[in-house]
Amino acid sequence: MAGTERKTKYIFVTGGVTSSLGKGIISASLAKLLQARGYSVTIQKLDPYINIDPGTLNPYEHGECYVTEDGAETDLDLGHYERFLNISTSQSNNVTTGRIYQAVIEKERRGDYLGETVQVIPHITDEIKHSIKLLGEKGQYDFVLTEIGGTVGDIESLPYIEAIRQLKWELGNNCLVIHLTLVPYLAAAKELKTKPTQHSVKTMLEYGVQPDILVCRTEKPLNDNIRNKIALFCNVDASSVIESIDTNSIYKVPLLMQEEKLDTVVLRKIKMSARKMPAMKSWRQFIRKLESPAKLVNIGLVGKYTELVDAYKSIIESLIHAGTANNCKVNLKMIHSEQVNSENVAEQMSGLTGLIVAPGFGDRGIEGKIAAIEFVRKNNIPFFGICLGMQCAMIEFARNVMGLPDAHSTEMDPDTPDPVIDIMEEQKKIHVKGGTMRLGAYPCQLKKESRVFNIYKNEFISERHRHRYEFNNQYLESFTANGMLPSGVNPETRLVEIVELAGHPWFIGVQFHPEYKSTVAHPHPLFIDFVRAAIKCGD
Repeated sequence: MAGTERKTKYIFVTGGVTSSLGKGIISASLAKLLQARGYSVTIQKLDPYINIDPGTLNPYEHGECYVTEDGAETDLDLGHYERFLNISTSQSNNVTTGRIYQAVIEKERRGDYLGETVQVIPHITDEIKHSIKLLGEKGQYDFVLTEIGGTVGDIESLPYIEAIRQLKWELGNNCLVIHLTLVPYLAAAKELKTKPTQHSVKTMLEYGVQPDILVCRTEKPLNDNIRNKIALFCNVDASSVIESIDTNSIYKVPLLMQEEKLDTVVLRKIKMSARKMPAMKSWRQFIRKLESPAKLVNIGLVGKYTELVDAYKSIIESLIHAGTANNCKVNLKMIHSEQVNSENVAEQMSGLTGLIVAPGFGDRGIEGKIAAIEFVRKNNIPFFGICLGMQCAMIEFARNVMGLPDAHSTEMDPDTPDPVIDIMEEQKKIHVKGGTMRLGAYPCQLKKESRVFNIYKNEFISERHRHRYEFNNQYLESFTANGMLPSGVNPETRLVEIVELAGHPWFIGVQFHPEYKSTVAHPHPLFIDFVRAAIKCGD
């Protein structure tokens, strides 16, 4: 879109009043609209917590950990960015306070600041600014959107807001701030209240940052009086007060933002051309199929964080993509693995025509997962095991088909006599937890006579990983002889990446995480075929 010299524009998205307003979805939606106009766009997330990354965080704390192609363990919002934009993100797209301070301290130890007192300003804020501008300095993007995690007013967010203040001064018209805030509806008074938004913007002003655009999250439409009131008190024009009303699907938000002219206002304020209209035809077709499915399919997901859907966010979204590709709605039943046993498994699986056993770590709920897998294997119900889900399938098969009743993973039982799943050789000497797993994209070679080859239509694929344990190849011959076939292996290490069960309608386990690569534009082929098999099973 740019000429011979591209000047990257920087857009910051901050949040006020409360967390979980949807900064990530608003950021991804705006980026989608700008991309649809022909601009090149990327998004990054700055998280205020002191962890180096979310890799060691409990899903109850932070939802799923999303893994990029280059092996970065990142915030789940990067999954939204990739699913909306159909682009790959990287380590540079997620920065935490922990990484900022780590970088500054390493420089101090090297002597880079020799003679200086290291302080939040300028050293921490300079490092934040460097991380923000890193993506734009190569000149490959017209826009870099930066989402600031947390809520304005939090003590953790102060250095980030200060960095934005400095960048607004340094970048001038090449920089813009969008503030997402809440306009709550008080049922008792039967009216929307603007005071929380006013106070949130006031806090921003106290820090020296004037928002250019306000996106107001609300459950009721904003009338002109409300918009004008917010504009008056918050120093913006009424056209810069954007309504973000509740909706039943995150995928409708780009269209709602287009109706509100968010992208048009952004381009006007940042002095970029808005002449080309967004090419959103395929996105609208996706929404139409999403809202008008021809059929319904019931699929179960067995895991130990089922009360927290963000723990399995990418899997859930991948099923939405695959359902739409099959012109059906996936009715997902979340099943807590600790509540499944051999006595109630038939009841728990009742009405399901497909089952996914989710990734995870630790032994909590393992026996429930194994019981569920045994049931669907014996009853010819399509099964999809992801990472630990594949490993559980191997344990179940070893115990109940191969006659190894004590087979297990050494993660759960270090003393098992039959360690069909064992720690990877290169992991045995590693004791530091953060960022030390097998992470990121690795190649896999598919057997041409396999089901997965017919699904991928390719002999060589690449998928993302996040694990320490693997299938023990010492048992490979026995598994193969009993019908559990290694249909995909790493061409260099011979690590088994995919298994499938001969004679079963659809029984596939994968060591990798295919959910990380499913997008609206390109639903993942494994999920598409799994949903198709579940539909057929229910017919």
